[in-house]
Amino acid sequence: MKIEYLGHSAFQIITEEGMKILIDPFISGNPVCTTPVETLNPDVILVTHGHVDHFGDTLEIANNSGATVISTHEIATFVQKQGLNAIGMNIGGTVNVNNLISVQMVNALHSSGLDFLEDMEEGGVASGFVITLENGKKIYHAGDTGLFGDMKMVIGDIYQPDISMLPIGDKFTMGIEDAAIAAGWLQSRIVIPMHYNTFEAIEQDPNLFAKYVEDESLGTFTLIMQPGEDYEEE
Repeated sequence: MKIEYLGHSAFQIITEEGMKILIDPFISGNPVCTTPVETLNPDVILVTHGHVDHFGDTLEIANNSGATVISTHEIATFVQKQGLNAIGMNIGGTVNVNNLISVQMVNALHSSGLDFLEDMEEGGVASGFVITLENGKKIYHAGDTGLFGDMKMVIGDIYQPDISMLPIGDKFTMGIEDAAIAAGWLQSRIVIPMHYNTFEAIEQDPNLFAKYVEDESLGTFTLIMQPGEDYEEE
């Protein structure tokens, strides 16, 4: 399994069976992303919510690759109206993909309007995803969110993700202190900070976040990734 960090909240996960899962593909408009849009050829695109810095290049990439977009019912309906493949779901639901992986939609505290349209449309609720890979490992992408109790009572205690991707940028999401509390609740082996230092408004020190995580959870390693970097494990 390999995780590629594309910057901001965008990741690509390549599973043991070679399935490519692209999450929140904010690529061409992302000032820290070094990956050309045309090089991305995912099987599945997961979109946590409708804001332009997460929906990003979803339509272009889906059109070029034939990928299926998985998101809320409202966003999936919008994508389908563009003539592309999409699966709509909602909080608590699970979608199985090619009998290889499962994607469960979980809560996030945020908004989700399609703000890249001239007349903003409703994007449904904001969400996160818990992805279960072929080998049973679970990856939690929190999307944009504030701190909320289900990170402990549901996502941490019940779903028990091995790797968690958490926003730390503050202002629009959790800041580093709340995100470190979330890491302590989740008790994942690895936590990856995201949604920071893309723009001036969300500048944060990921090393300070790592220190707070160490204080909150002795069993969690903070993996700080630079855009273009990847992490691989069996």
